[in-house]
Amino acid sequence: MKEQPVIIKGKIRLKDFAPDYCGGLDKEQTKEKTCEYGERIGVLQQLLYANSSHAILLLFQGLDASGKDGSVRSVLMRVNPAGVETANFKVPSEEERAHDYLWRVHKAVPRYGNIGVFNRSHYEAVLVERVLEIVSEKVWARRYEQIVDFERMLVENRVVLLKFYLHISKEEQAERFRERLANPHKNWKFSRSDLITRERWDDYLQAYEDMLNLTSHSQARWHLVPADRNWYRDYVIAHTVVHAIEDLKLKWPKPKEDLSKIRIV
Repeated sequence: MKEQPVIIKGKIRLKDFAPDYCGGLDKEQTKEKTCEYGERIGVLQQLLYANSSHAILLLFQGLDASGKDGSVRSVLMRVNPAGVETANFKVPSEEERAHDYLWRVHKAVPRYGNIGVFNRSHYEAVLVERVLEIVSEKVWARRYEQIVDFERMLVENRVVLLKFYLHISKEEQAERFRERLANPHKNWKFSRSDLITRERWDDYLQAYEDMLNLTSHSQARWHLVPADRNWYRDYVIAHTVVHAIEDLKLKWPKPKEDLSKIRIV
């Protein structure tokens, strides 16, 4: 088993990584640290908005029940909702199908000053559309390079792109599906289509592995995040987000006029 979590900079094999890895950390202490990171992200988002010179885009991909929604809720819990833009990419609408596959994605990129969330993304074009043979190999094979070019354009235009692949085991996914069936408050999360996807487990893992190897480029690396333990998954993501925003070295902007002479009466 390779050291985890990992920022992908070379070719990897998913079977080399354990989805239940937690680095030997204590669960409660790690959850407390994640809360601290969450508070810090809330402050950093205000600084981001005050400058409005960059946008932060968090992109989540992973098999069903890997925790995409849970990650967003945990990591951004203390961020002003007005500063967050979220997009969920499901089956394309008729209007979306009338355009190229990146059209609906580009217009969902967050404005400068905000944090954006993609719950699934343009990568569905080389995952679902590949596995279900919605498009031919000739079509989806070209998309890797197109996606990299698209992401480079975003980064060069001051969008900080953080890509997270949530790596869940087949056993843990089954357990989470059982919980959805057993808990009345989670019944709404269950869909028979998830079981159909589960039947193609190996095909999807191969598609994900190819995706990670072909689109983890220098301007937007993939973060492979062990996802069997929610508390560790959230810690890794929150830590990454904090450091990415801090690396921008933003300062509170100076007022546009001299405030020393202003009096409130």
